[in-house]
Amino acid sequence: KLCEGILNILENDTKTSCQVACLEALRILSRDKKVLVPVTTKRNMQILMKLAKLDTMEDPLEKVSEFPVIVEALKCLCNIIFNSSVAQKLSLELNLAAMLCNLLQKCKGRQLVDDIKCFGLRLLFLLSLLHTDIRAQLRQELQGVQVLTQALESSLSVRWTEEYKAAEDHDRPPLSLQETDCAIEALKALFNVTLDSWNVHSKNESHQFRYMAAILRHCLLTTGPTEEKTEELH
Repeated sequence: KLCEGILNILENDTKTSCQVACLEALRILSRDKKVLVPVTTKRNMQILMKLAKLDTMEDPLEKVSEFPVIVEALKCLCNIIFNSSVAQKLSLELNLAAMLCNLLQKCKGRQLVDDIKCFGLRLLFLLSLLHTDIRAQLRQELQGVQVLTQALESSLSVRWTEEYKAAEDHDRPPLSLQETDCAIEALKALFNVTLDSWNVHSKNESHQFRYMAAILRHCLLTTGPTEEKTEELH
């Protein structure tokens, strides 16, 4: 009943501070699989997708004041999809992977969106982990390898000296914690999407994998904010 009450509030246009507080409470509750059973419905998933800006393909990420709501909604969706097989099936019906790829594209070149990108990548990782169908969809239909590789490139701030050669800057400072976490989530999702990609069929795929290999090499030469984070990144 508490979860349903929270979702009913979120369905109405309420103040940002109220939305964030409701989503934080829902995120904590969504760790309990038993709590999720009665509230994991198509309607409730759509409420959270709308708050995460996953319900529209065109609207850009313009209102910085909405960013905390988007992040919390993505966190809730991560918990719900991880803990609920019903939500996992609904994610296919609602075409969530395509919506996430679109959201990540909106993050390109934008400031103050690292948290949105990080949790969007985490949700995409979970979907690709839990659904072999989504792995195939990401690779074949949604240009998922390209989207994820670009997200990784952005997180690592790669600069190019040649087509498949990244600049080596030995004096470059370590990545921030946020940049490192984004890169790690992108790597995890890329692993899932390319797991069955041992046989490359086209020139475009060949280019994409050479491009990705150059970024992965750069990643191995990059350090995180701590020794533990660097190890996790590598």
